[in-house]
Amino acid sequence: MKKYEIKLDRRNFLKSSTLLGISSVAPGVFFQELAHARDLDKPASSKIRWGMLIDTNQCTEDCDACVTACDEEHGIEDFGRPSTDTQWIRKLNLTDEFSGKSYNLPMMCQHCENPPCVDVCPTGASFIRADGIVLVNPHTCIGCRYCMMACPYKARSFVHENLENQVPHSPRGKGCVESCNLCVHKIDNGENNTACAEACQKDGHQAILFGNLNDPESEISKQLHKYGGKEIRSDLDLNTAVRYRGI
Repeated sequence: MKKYEIKLDRRNFLKSSTLLGISSVAPGVFFQELAHARDLDKPASSKIRWGMLIDTNQCTEDCDACVTACDEEHGIEDFGRPSTDTQWIRKLNLTDEFSGKSYNLPMMCQHCENPPCVDVCPTGASFIRADGIVLVNPHTCIGCRYCMMACPYKARSFVHENLENQVPHSPRGKGCVESCNLCVHKIDNGENNTACAEACQKDGHQAILFGNLNDPESEISKQLHKYGGKEIRSDLDLNTAVRYRGI
């Protein structure tokens, strides 16, 4: 069984992330609020690494509660253009070509410890917080989409449309790349859960478990220790914060 220990000794972008601009995307909306909504004197800590464990055995093909919840939480709307519409989380149907077994699972940014999107970003718009959350600063994103090409999970989207009715806690902008931010505003407000995990639990499937991977007493750590969890594309050595059971 592959070890699932999470390492945090190779990157610490905390200082650089706190120096990012605070100009508004829309009236009253600031990126710095997104990154440090709690208290600027109490930034994200490397003692914590947030992550998810997704049980594909509990994920059903006809359920899209996680996708709907994500869209509602972040004000993501469908413009009716499947090839270009923004989607921070999507459902995949996969079939093992050898066994014929089918899997259904949600795919989103995997919040890698060694994120390729951060490595290729020419402006530093893509960055990783001390607690392992990978974010995009819409103020410094120039829309080059290098990060989209570098992401092996196809987890990033480009905003082609003019955006209206944005939610203050999730600033977005036309011409920017964006992706799952692990509901960083909820974490910084002390809720310590994501909209997709809450929706999955409410729907009764219990397929998504969110928590602190660095805390051996957290439920996610206990589940990983007991049952294990696999990375998607573990061969890339990205040490993802999202793990899957049943694949």
